[in-house]
Amino acid sequence: MAKIDLSIVVPLYNESENIPILYAEIKNVMRKLNKKYEVIFIDDGSTDRSYEELEKVYKTDKFVKIIKFRKNFGQSAAMNSGFFHSKGNVVIVMDADLQNDPKDVPKLLDKLNEGYDVVSGWRFMRSDPVSKKLFSKISNWLHKKLTGLEIHDSGCSLKAYTKESIKDMNLFGEMHRFIPALLDAKGFKIGEIKVSHRERKYGKTKYGMSRLIHGFLDLIYIKFSTKYSTRPLHFFGYLGIIPIILGLLIGTIKVIVDIILLLNNEPITVSPLLLFSVFLVIIGILFIMFGFLAEMDVRMVNHQAVKQEQYIEKMLD
Repeated sequence: MAKIDLSIVVPLYNESENIPILYAEIKNVMRKLNKKYEVIFIDDGSTDRSYEELEKVYKTDKFVKIIKFRKNFGQSAAMNSGFFHSKGNVVIVMDADLQNDPKDVPKLLDKLNEGYDVVSGWRFMRSDPVSKKLFSKISNWLHKKLTGLEIHDSGCSLKAYTKESIKDMNLFGEMHRFIPALLDAKGFKIGEIKVSHRERKYGKTKYGMSRLIHGFLDLIYIKFSTKYSTRPLHFFGYLGIIPIILGLLIGTIKVIVDIILLLNNEPITVSPLLLFSVFLVIIGILFIMFGFLAEMDVRMVNHQAVKQEQYIEKMLD
């Protein structure tokens, strides 16, 4: 089987009008690049004529592959399937709504050749409604704060990946937006370039408030998994120390107040504060105990599973 240089992965949902135009643009760019390639369209359960349009393309081009889902599972699942079935040394992902420009593919490849494992597109001049731009700014700000990865546009689908960087990728929820953060946590080198962004002419956007909320929850998961998955005691320890300190502080204040009242021959008032302080201390201890148990579980699971080779960048024998 001939070696494939480049896989272009295109997840789509109800984009029937855009498919022929996008395919023609990709074909034109790839003809100029002179690389062996494949284009993988993933139909994420479309309810329009998207699959029929894909079949037309498939019948005319041997470099096109189609994956059809039984129903709409979301962009992360579609992208994950595209990664799994791609054969290229480099994988390019783009949206099917024509807002990403295939002409940016050579620029992504040039940046990748500078030694990066991932190159993310930055929609520097976005052609979107103000509301969508606002939600995107909030999402990007949260992404930077929680992951520490300094890229401007985490939501841009147009990205280039080396095959090695995504070979063990497992996406769900809205995690496709945070792939660079996941790969950065594994030690891969992340780059970014400015790319074109065009107005949507056909079809409807799938972006909404629910997607922002789901993305935020997935971002919290990624923050936990990348920072605390191998050391859960640190996470539960922080959660436990706070109520312990607060409980001891409240209990100490209550005892001091009672002593002062006794010394002044004044009656001690019955208050739930002492009971509340004991409750906080117990909760804190339980959190720390959960952390110990989770830490022991992680160490037992990973004791034989972790291989030294995954940390080696190069080895000369």
